[in-house]
Amino acid sequence: MAGSGYRDYFKVLGVDRGADADAIKRAFRKLARQYHPDVNPGDKDAEAKFKEVSEAYEVLSDPEKRKRYEQFGQYWNQAGGGAGGVDVDFGRYGNFDDFINDLLGRFGGPGAGGFGGAPGGFAGGGFPGGFAGGGFPRGASRPPVNLDAEATVKVSFAEAFRGAERTLSVNDERVQVRIPAGVKTGSRLRLKGKGNLQPGTGRRGDLYLNLEVQSHPVWRFEGDQLRADLPVALDELALGGTVTVMTPDGEAEVSIPAGTSPGRSLRLKGKGWPLKTGRGDLLLTLTLQWPPQWSETQRSLLERLREERGDDPRRDWLQTARL
Repeated sequence: MAGSGYRDYFKVLGVDRGADADAIKRAFRKLARQYHPDVNPGDKDAEAKFKEVSEAYEVLSDPEKRKRYEQFGQYWNQAGGGAGGVDVDFGRYGNFDDFINDLLGRFGGPGAGGFGGAPGGFAGGGFPGGFAGGGFPRGASRPPVNLDAEATVKVSFAEAFRGAERTLSVNDERVQVRIPAGVKTGSRLRLKGKGNLQPGTGRRGDLYLNLEVQSHPVWRFEGDQLRADLPVALDELALGGTVTVMTPDGEAEVSIPAGTSPGRSLRLKGKGWPLKTGRGDLLLTLTLQWPPQWSETQRSLLERLREERGDDPRRDWLQTARL
């Protein structure tokens, strides 16, 4: 429908004259879906209405055109250019989303047709990306669209260790994503053909997922090795013994040599983080765990131990430390 006569574009979209850009976008989205020919096959009135709301949006979404429209009213066409019209060949589009991507490309420039660079995640909406004000004059070339998109996905420590299946919502499309075992923060997955859609062409870029592994209260990374602190009692360090520990695979038995000092690490080969070459090692650092409260018997035994101790643990240290 050509922009040859005066129309109250605010009334066409059903918004107040003071409506902001977001309100105009919402109104257009609702009416475009309501009157689109795919929803109303063979209905010429709906098709005409659809072109009318599209023309209204083209004018009101462009700050310059809207300014002239509000300033000159029915003579705005003669005050610097008309709406230009919206001529649509509906047969060239496979579905409504293909059409709307092309239409947003015409009206919204580089902000249309994809994730739009939105930070943090990518929950799908009714329309990919968003409408950007300003538009491009007819005949002007649009800047190239970046078809690749990025998003950050948080995964739990267990999911990162074992691998997981995730269902993500990407622009109204549910996508199954396989997170391989052994990923770390900074790992990057590529979903081919799930990125931004180029308006009017159907070309689509790739989606890159940046993984962020959430911290764990016990396990931590040290390079490719997995580490944890293992609490042990005084008698276990002094006398040694076999203790039950937890690994990412479940419980295991480890031996503590007699006379082990706190801070020493026990290495469990092949029990650590999944790597491309196999499983890494697990390192357990022994930390002395004092009882929350000493019983009389325990205190008596410690007193006896002090009496029986014949060496000075600081003798060599005192000599070495002297300046």
